Amino acid sequence: MLNLDFYKGKRVLVTGHTGFKGSWLCAMLKKAGADVYGYALLPPTSPSLYEICEIEKGMTSFIGDIRDLDSLKAAFDKARPEIVFHLAAQPIVRESYKNPVYTYETNVMGTVNVLECVRLSGCVRSVFNVTTDKVYENKEWEWGYRENERLDGFDPYSNSKSCSELVTHSYKNSFFADGSVAVSTGRAGNVIGGGDFAPDRIIPDCVRAAIEGNDIIVRNPYCTRPYQHVLEPIYVYLMIAQKQYEDGSYAGCYNVGPDDSDCFTTGNLADVFTAEWGNGLKWINKHDGGPHEAGFLKLDCSKLKHVFGWAPHWNLREAVRRVIEWSKCYMNGGDVIACMDRQIDDFIAAGKKAGMGAI
Repeated sequence: MLNLDFYKGKRVLVTGHTGFKGSWLCAMLKKAGADVYGYALLPPTSPSLYEICEIEKGMTSFIGDIRDLDSLKAAFDKARPEIVFHLAAQPIVRESYKNPVYTYETNVMGTVNVLECVRLSGCVRSVFNVTTDKVYENKEWEWGYRENERLDGFDPYSNSKSCSELVTHSYKNSFFADGSVAVSTGRAGNVIGGGDFAPDRIIPDCVRAAIEGNDIIVRNPYCTRPYQHVLEPIYVYLMIAQKQYEDGSYAGCYNVGPDDSDCFTTGNLADVFTAEWGNGLKWINKHDGGPHEAGFLKLDCSKLKHVFGWAPHWNLREAVRRVIEWSKCYMNGGDVIACMDRQIDDFIAAGKKAGMGAI
């Protein structure tokens, strides 16, 4: 369903482009021939995928705070985008307990600012707001949440993303009901991939421990999450933004997650990682209780499958292999840019084989 040729020559603005997921999205857009613009703070980690893979080359980067409406509007005025992907966020649950005000300012007012710039721009036709699987009121049940379930994230991060969904819905009803701008939200499960250096995430923790020759410390091995390779939701974001640009009836809210067979506990994921990495790597359980986080979380992606004929390209074990491939390339001083590019090609080829469109 995705035709990346659609993006050739399109003016596309990505907020949060210096982050992990934003870097992968920009790499894919540049590969498709889009005219890419980014608006974000400086990379949130050091090292960062954005710098290591030279994402800024071949695109226009604006460094600014999503909370600064004037600065963001200036970037919109220069970019004049046709399509907007909103990824800028404070994305860490534990950090949201430490800095709740900053989390709400960034994730809620940041969304308001983006949509206000869209409203004032007169040039945007398609908007995709990236939220999270954690927007739902979590009842710890064993089946996946559907898009019509109640929104009420528990912790400040999850709740701020629930608010971002509500802001988006209000702007759609209030300002874009005439169909002039198609707007969708994507509630993606936990993503993994090469080049994620964030704190308080299981795969970056695994990679750091493996590179340093240490045991992996797992703080909560019992929680179940819908893990998927970062290219899975990015493919979906691009697909929906394209389809709603062409036909506004596709606009809506969509879950993006793996099949049930790939909803693993964190401990199971660490098992897969250590087995694939080898070299006697192991993990140890240091469950610290920590602030409240959902124990069981799974998504029902039947809407996405029904509307677009979509299916995941890679299972979790293959996703972990790709993380390790990129990480070992980086660790050994290899060509990580070529590795990233090759993984995008392989992912698209997997979709093409499944009859889901290709570059």
